[in-house]
Amino acid sequence: MSLRKAGVALLAALGLVVLAVGCGGSDVQPADVVLRGGKVVTMDGRGTVAQAVAVREGRIVFVGSDAEASARIGSDTKVIELDGRTVMPGFIDAHLHSLAGGRALLLCDLAYAPLTRAQLAGRLQACIDATPEAGPDAWLEAVNWDRQSTAALDADPTRALLDGLDTTRPIAVTSADFHSVLANSQAFALAGIDASTPDPVGGKFLREANGTPSGICEDAAGFELKAAIPPDSEADQLKQGRAALAAIREQGITTLMDAAAGESHFQVFKALRDAGELTARVHLAVNVDPALANSAPDEAIAQSKALAALAGSDAPEPAPGIQSRTVKVFLDGVVNAPADTGALLSAYLQNVGTDDAPQWVAGSNLGQLYYSPESLRSLTLAAVDAGLDMQVHATGDRAVRTLLDAVEAARAARTGADFRVAMAHGETVAVADYGRFAAHDVMATMSFQWAQRAPYSIGETENHLGAERFARMEPSGSLQQAGARIVHGSDWPIDPFDTFLALKVGVTRSGDPTNPHSAASLSPIFEGRINADPALSRDAVLAAITVNAAHQLRLERQVGTIEAGKFADLIILDRDFLTVPDEELGRNRVLLTMVGGDVVFATDTFAGHVAAQRAALNSRAQVLSPRGSAGHAIPAHAPGAPHQGDGHNH
Repeated sequence: MSLRKAGVALLAALGLVVLAVGCGGSDVQPADVVLRGGKVVTMDGRGTVAQAVAVREGRIVFVGSDAEASARIGSDTKVIELDGRTVMPGFIDAHLHSLAGGRALLLCDLAYAPLTRAQLAGRLQACIDATPEAGPDAWLEAVNWDRQSTAALDADPTRALLDGLDTTRPIAVTSADFHSVLANSQAFALAGIDASTPDPVGGKFLREANGTPSGICEDAAGFELKAAIPPDSEADQLKQGRAALAAIREQGITTLMDAAAGESHFQVFKALRDAGELTARVHLAVNVDPALANSAPDEAIAQSKALAALAGSDAPEPAPGIQSRTVKVFLDGVVNAPADTGALLSAYLQNVGTDDAPQWVAGSNLGQLYYSPESLRSLTLAAVDAGLDMQVHATGDRAVRTLLDAVEAARAARTGADFRVAMAHGETVAVADYGRFAAHDVMATMSFQWAQRAPYSIGETENHLGAERFARMEPSGSLQQAGARIVHGSDWPIDPFDTFLALKVGVTRSGDPTNPHSAASLSPIFEGRINADPALSRDAVLAAITVNAAHQLRLERQVGTIEAGKFADLIILDRDFLTVPDEELGRNRVLLTMVGGDVVFATDTFAGHVAAQRAALNSRAQVLSPRGSAGHAIPAHAPGAPHQGDGHNH
C-alpha cells in the first residue's frame, strides 16, 4: 500500500488513536520535546502515519496520537504545535560535496546561466571589477559555468577569451558539472603546464594543433591546473564548512555523505563539531587517487583507510558526529556533450553532415575508463579486505558494467563479506545490466534532478548519445523495477541546491517552469518529460532520501524512519508532499530541521524554536549565494602533506 493511501486509511478509519510505539501508562517520563497536531509520515515500511512525536535525550520515545502524547508533556517539555503540517524523517543526502559547495558559496558565481562566450567574458570582467582589493596577482575563481550551454549557443571558449579580459590575474573557471576547468595563459604559466605536459591519469588537456593547451582542462587535468592555487587558510576552510552546513540544514538534510573527501574535510568538521557548530551527521567518503590505485591498489586502500581513521571509531549517538568507512572511486567522466568522457559500450555519435542537414554516425570515441577492469577488480577486493565500503562514480554504460563485473567477482571471491557498494549517477545503463544491481547488491545512488530536459541533457548530449541511449537516460525507474535499491544524492554543488525540485523530477521526469532552479523556467524547449523511462512514485523518492540512504551509510538502525529508539532527526514541511499536485511537488520548503532533538534550523512561525545558543552558533555562517560549484577533491599527495589548490585537494 502506498504511503498516501495508508495515510488516508489511518487518518480516516482509525483516527490515529493507537499508533504509539513505546511504553504507555502513567509512569512515563516527560519528554524534552513533543511535536503534536500534525501528519507524521514515519517511513517505517508499514505506511504508518501518526499525529505526534515525543523526544527525550535526543531520541524518539513515542510516535502516536495527540491524546497519548499529552501524557508525556511535563512542566519543562517544549511543545511544538504543528497546525496540520507534515513531519518526516530528516533527509539523508547520500552524495554531495560539502566543502566544495560551501567554498563556492563565497566565490564568483556564474549562476548556471546559459552564456555565450561574450556573455561569459562580461560576467567574469564584472567579478574582476567588483574585487579591486584582490590585487593584480590574486586568482579569480569562478563557479557554476554551464559549459554545455556555452558550447551549444556559441562554441567552447579558449584561454584567448580570458586573456582578453582587463586583468593580469590568473583565472580558473569551473564548470557546473565539476568536470571541466577553463583557464587563462597566466594560470597555465603558474601551474607549469605547457605543450610538453602530458595528460594526467583520469583527465586530459584540450590542445591546439601544436600541442599547447587551448584552455579547457577535463577531470584530473583540471585538478592539476588548480593545484597552483594557493591553499586556503584554516579560517577560510571553517568559513566554507559553516556556509555548507547553513545551506544543508535549510534543505532539511540531517545526514550527509561527502562523496570526495580529503584530509581537510576531517579537520574542518572535527573543529566544527568540537565548537558545537556541527548541525548534520557527516559521513566522509575518502577519495582514491586513480594513479596510485591503478598501480598499487592495496597501497591506495591502505592510505584511504588511514585517512578514514581520522574520524575515530565512536558509535553513532544522538548528537551529530563524523564517520568514515567508504572509499570513493571515479571510474569515468561525464556523458554530457561536449566533454563526452563517460565510458560507453559503443561510440558517441558525430555529425558528418552539416548543421542544417546533420548526419549522425558512430565515431571512434568510447569515452574514458579511468581504471582497467583488472585494476578495478583488484581495488574492490582490497576495499572488501580492508572493511571499507565503496561508492563508484560511473555515468556511462561501459563504466557501469565494469563496476558490476568487479562487484560480481568480489562477491564470488569473498562469500559472505559484509560489503556495501553504491554506483553513483548511472546516467546510461545497458538494459541487460538492470537486474544485476539487485543480483549483486549494488545500490543505485541517483541525482533525480538530472532526469529533466536541460542544456546538459538534450540538444548536443542527445545527439551524441543517439536515440536508443537517450531513451534510457537516467533510468531510476527501470532500475527500481528490476529490484535495485534506489538512493538519492544531490551531487551538490553541481546544480542549485533544491531538494524538493529533485524529488519532483524523480516523480514526474520533468522540470518546473515556475522554479528558477529548473531549466524549464528558461525556455519551453525544456518543458515536458525527458524520455519515456518509468518514473518513481512519491513513496519511492521519499524512501530514496530516507530509509534507503540510511542503509547506504549503515545507519538504518539509527535514522531514516520515525520510530521509538531512533535518533530524533525530524523535519517539518510547509506542504504535504504526499498530497500536493504533481506540478507543485518542487514548490515546497522545510520549515524546521531537528538533529538529535536539537532544532538547528527553523523559519516562519517555527523560528522561535531555535534555542538562543544554537542561533548564535548558526550566525557564524556567511552565505552569499544559495548556489555554488567548485569541484571534487582528488588527493594527489600523501596524507599529511600540505593541501594545494583551493583547499579541497584539487
